[in-house]
This record gives sequence, structure tokens and C-alpha cells, in this order.
Amino acid sequence: MEHRLLGRTGVSVSKLGLGAMMFGAWGNGDHDECVKIIHRALDAGINFVDTSDLYSQGESETIVGKALAGRREDVVLATKFFMPFDDDPNHCGGSRRWIVQAVENSLRRLGTDYIDLYQMQRYDPAVDLDETLGALTDLVRAGKVRYLGHSTFPASAIVEAQYVARDRGRERFVVEQPPYSILTRAVENEILSQTQRYGMGVIPYSPLAGGWLSGRYHRDTDNIGPASVARKRLADRFDLSLPENQRKLDAADRLARLADEAGISLVALAIAFVRCHPAVTAPIIGPRTMAHLEAQLAAADVTLTDDVLDRIDEIVPPGITLNPADNEWTSPSLRPDARRR
Repeated sequence: MEHRLLGRTGVSVSKLGLGAMMFGAWGNGDHDECVKIIHRALDAGINFVDTSDLYSQGESETIVGKALAGRREDVVLATKFFMPFDDDPNHCGGSRRWIVQAVENSLRRLGTDYIDLYQMQRYDPAVDLDETLGALTDLVRAGKVRYLGHSTFPASAIVEAQYVARDRGRERFVVEQPPYSILTRAVENEILSQTQRYGMGVIPYSPLAGGWLSGRYHRDTDNIGPASVARKRLADRFDLSLPENQRKLDAADRLARLADEAGISLVALAIAFVRCHPAVTAPIIGPRTMAHLEAQLAAADVTLTDDVLDRIDEIVPPGITLNPADNEWTSPSLRPDARRR
């Protein structure tokens, strides 16, 4: 499989990354099957694996650790911190206190001495970025972490973090992991241009829009909703009574017809679209079953013509996200409770 440089780090990663959110109670609870899926991905040439301490409350990291036993040195391993791990209010966020504890927990579950890419899973304006980067810098200098990244950061925070790192002598974030798909294109407005400006790698997640572009959703079928526990937790993104999701359903139908006309699967169309953006390093695929993995691997070498890309823009214009909830982050100033004050 073709490899690409991860920003300006000098690290080469496969043009598809393997996401592990579906491994564990949120998706596939069969550890042996999940290990087989990971091994199949590695044998197909994928060398980048992404997980999080959030996924099934650490179970995903444990499964990934099992799968990488004996193959760790061949893999660029990424995980994340920040989201609430349990009911303890200090077991979340970007504080030094939690980062130091969270990384040790992840290292233990992953069965490794170091993490290649350690990512802050969300931006929180209540957390001083200098505190976060100070703690993360210490982890890099201690050899527990190689590189730093963030996920779903707004453009202003991406810029602020770069300046904080420069002015305070901290290690800088070198990767952004945003949601990006044909149905979720808001990152095209500012995020992708900022990552290019700072030479950052981009590893978008959910190129199938949480399953909307998997072929599961059609106007002429009984749409029973998501199959995984992880997706069922996101009611506002799948509730078909909402007009935003009706728009997604219409777009998915039109995109499926376009894929048929182009002689490829809808899955291939969706993944190839994300992969072809010049700012993108490698989309992260997130299979729950071996069949899902095989279908997504088949998209690795698909190239879209300019005509097909123009047709996609007609269905979902550049920079548009059909359901804003899919952007995953909303400025606190725009949340309903803030507007009432």
C-alpha cells in the first residue's frame, strides 16, 4: 500500500489508517475476531492504527495491544485522551493531572513503552493550552510519546496552539484529526487550510459519515438506524424525524446512484473523496467486521475523475455539513445555554 508523509514529521503512514472505535463493547465484543481484523489490515499494508482511551472505556486499547504483540515496531500507533473516562470529574480534560495519569493507563492497556501519536481528543477553551502542552512536552521528553496531535480543534485553537508552542518552547501539535466526509465538509472552510499552513498531517475520521455512506441508508428501505452501540449513542445524528438527517438521506441516495454510474461502490466513492483532498494524509477507516474491512480496503486504489468530483459538489457543496451535529464541536458562545445569558 502507498505511504504518505505525516505532515513534516518524516514519518510515513499508509494512505488508509485503521480506526479501532468499533473494537470492544461499542461495536464488536469478540476480541479474537477484532485481533484478526487488525492483523488482516496490517497484512494488507496498513501501518497506522488509531484508538482512544474513550472507546469502550479502554477496551479498544486492550484489544489493539493484544493484536500488536510481536508487531509493535511495524506500526505507527496513535491514541487519544481528554473525554470523560468515568464519573470522576478529574478523569478527563487537558490538565496535567489527568494527562500524566491517562498516558500511563493507555500505555499499560496497549502493552507498549511508547505511543507514536498522542492526541487531545477535543478542544476545551476552559483548559489553558500552555498547561496541556507543558504536560505533553514532558511526555515527549521522557520518551513516552513521540508526537502530539489534536482532534476536532476549531481553526482559532489550531493557530493559538501553534503560537503557544513557539512562544513557550513547547512541543507543537503536528496532526489534526477532524470529522470529514462528503456529508460533513465544514473543515474545508478553514481547518484544512490552517493545517497546510503549519505543515500538519491530517487523518480524518468517519469518511463514511458514521455509516450513512456505507449503503445502509436508502429512501426505499426500512432504515432501522445504526447497528453499533457507539452510533446509537448519537441520536441527533441518526434520528430520521430531523430535517437535517432527511437531507443526509437524500444525499446518500443521490451519491449511491452516482457511484453506480461511476462503476464503483458507495464506500469506495466516499473514502476516495476524502483521500484525494491535498491536505489529507490518510483517512481513518473504522470497520466493525471483517466484511466491512474488506469493502473499505477495496477503496484504497480508487481515483475519482474531475467529473465525478463536480457531481459530488452539486449534491453537497464544498464547506457544507448537512447536519451541524456531525461537526462534533460547537463554539460555547453558540450553545443555547450561552445565548440565554
